[in-house]
Amino acid sequence: MKSTVVRHLALTIAAAAALLALTYGLEPFRNYQLATAAAYLCATAGLTVLTGLSGQLSLGHGALMATGAYPVALAQNEFRDRDISGGWVLPVSLSIGVATALVAGLVVGLAAARLRGPYLAGVTLAVAVIVPALTTAFDSVFNGDQGLSVYVAPPPMSLGYDFPYERWQAWIALTGALLVMFLLANLLRSRYGRHFRAVRDDEVAARLAGINVARTQVLAFVVSAACAGLGGGLLAVLAQSVSPGAFSLTLSLFLVMAVVIGGLGRLAGAAWGAVLLVLLPEASHSVTEALSLSPSAAQRLDGNLPLAIFGITLVAVMLLAPGGVQGLLSRAAGLRRRTRGWSDPGAERQHSAGR
Repeated sequence: MKSTVVRHLALTIAAAAALLALTYGLEPFRNYQLATAAAYLCATAGLTVLTGLSGQLSLGHGALMATGAYPVALAQNEFRDRDISGGWVLPVSLSIGVATALVAGLVVGLAAARLRGPYLAGVTLAVAVIVPALTTAFDSVFNGDQGLSVYVAPPPMSLGYDFPYERWQAWIALTGALLVMFLLANLLRSRYGRHFRAVRDDEVAARLAGINVARTQVLAFVVSAACAGLGGGLLAVLAQSVSPGAFSLTLSLFLVMAVVIGGLGRLAGAAWGAVLLVLLPEASHSVTEALSLSPSAAQRLDGNLPLAIFGITLVAVMLLAPGGVQGLLSRAAGLRRRTRGWSDPGAERQHSAGR
C-alpha cells in the first residue's frame, strides 16, 4: 500500500506540473473552462465511486453540490463582512462546504443503505428536488431564486499586479481536483475499495465474506457527497455566485450521463465526463449560432440541445462501447500492444514470459 501511495503521489505531482504549464499556454477563457472542468471532476469522480464501484445510483448529486456551494458562499461573505482576510480563508470556506455536504451525504446514505433499485433512485431524485426548494423557502438566508453572490479575494500580490484572474481560478480548482483524485485513487486501492467492489458485485457474497454491506454503502455515499460538495464549492467560487438554477435536476442527470459516457467505474472516465460537461454546452451553442433562428427559438434550442445530445450519446455509448470513452481507449491500447507483439515475435515472447 505504501508503494501505491508513493506511485499515486508521483503521478499527482507530474500531473500538477503538466497542468501548471498548461495554464500558462491557455487563453483566459480556456483557463476558466479548465477550472470548470476541474470543479466538475470532483463531482464526477465522487459519483464514479458511488455508482461505478459501489453500485448505488444517485440522481441527486447536483443537489449535493449545492449543499457544498451555499455554505462556501455564506462563509466567504461572512469573512468579508468581518474584514477577515488571508490565504487560509478560502480553504476554510471550502472545508465548511465539504463538511456540510458530508453530513448531507451521511443522512441520505443512511436512508439509501436500506433501499435498492428504483426506490434508491426515487430517494435521490427527491433530494434533487428538495434542496433547491429549501433555498427558496429560507429566502432570508439564501436569497431565493436570485441566489447569493460569492466574494472571492483577488490573486495574491506576490504573483504580480497583472496576474490573470482566470489562471488563478484554474490553480484553485485544479488543486481541489488533484487532491480528490489522489485521495480517491488511494481509497480504491485500499481495503475499503475492495469492499466497494465486492458489495457492487454480489451483496450476499460480500456478507458471507464478513463485509458490513450497509456500512460500506454509507461510506461510499459519504465520500461521494464530500467530493460533490467540494465540486459545488469550487463552482461557486469560479462563478462568484450561487443560485438554485445552477444546481437543478438537469445537472444531476448530466453528471450521471457524464460518468457513464466517460467510463463507469474508472476515475479516468470521470475526467472524460467532466471535460464533456464543459465542452458540450459550448458545442451546442456553436450549433445554435450557425442556424438562422429567431432569438426565442435559438434560446430554447440552446437550452435543450445539450441534454438531447447527451442523451443520444449515452444511448450510442451503451450500444457500441459499454465501457465508455476510457473503455475504448483501453481497448485501443490493448489492440495496439497485440499488434506490436504480432509484428515483433521477440516482444511477444517477452510479454508472454512476463505473464
